[in-house]
Amino acid sequence: MNMKPFTLLLFTLALMSWGCSKKEEVSEKPWKLVWEDNFDRNDIFSTGVWTKMNRWGDNCCNTMSNDPSLFEIKDGKMILLGVTNKDLKKDPSPYLTAGVWTKEKKFFQKGKIEVRCKLEGTQGAWPAIWLVTKDTKWPEDGGEIDLIERLNYDPFVYHTVHSPFTYKKKAGPKNSTSFPINPDDYNTYAVDFEGDVIRFYVNGLPSFVYSRMPGKESEKQFPFDLPFFLIIDMQLGGEWVGEVKPFDKPVRMYIDWVRFYQR
Repeated sequence: MNMKPFTLLLFTLALMSWGCSKKEEVSEKPWKLVWEDNFDRNDIFSTGVWTKMNRWGDNCCNTMSNDPSLFEIKDGKMILLGVTNKDLKKDPSPYLTAGVWTKEKKFFQKGKIEVRCKLEGTQGAWPAIWLVTKDTKWPEDGGEIDLIERLNYDPFVYHTVHSPFTYKKKAGPKNSTSFPINPDDYNTYAVDFEGDVIRFYVNGLPSFVYSRMPGKESEKQFPFDLPFFLIIDMQLGGEWVGEVKPFDKPVRMYIDWVRFYQR
């Protein structure tokens, strides 16, 4: 299948979504880099920032493992693996995946997160980079910003915001979209959650916006001014992506760097 017309269509629709969104005044004050991790040291779990993710839930994160073989630091990259489990006696999960988060260690509030990474694909792969509000109980409280999610071999990623308001599927602004990427190379993804509008970018191009609605505070439509922790994980299988097609070689998620900016 020729993907070029499809990719062009996605790009056009994404720009239309951006252009049709509520006009908001954007600060002209420049962004200032306040924190970054270039993964240029092997002991990233001793930096006071990252922890290996626990296995939890019954959907996207139910194959997480802290097996050291699933985590690599090489050539200034953090590499998270997904593999077929060859020892079901040790762990009953058919697949094992790696994930990291900054939960209970580092939080991000009113700024911009930027991540450069490359995502390998396989049928059933579901790598994601997302932000979850600190010390909140879902879905009654708090919010989630999915900077990217990619399914299978898709030549695009999804941006999504979640809140108690969107969870109840109330009428409001569109809370998700897709945007084309170079599926075989590194891409840079960013989300600005500084003010009353959440702005997403792919390789410097505006890709999606989600705005605060006046008078919806009691319905928790925009709980995105709270502190967030960051999650980066390789996932295999789940309701959305579907079943995993058996594979032999590991599927990898290469993280070049993570940066946080504020004004």
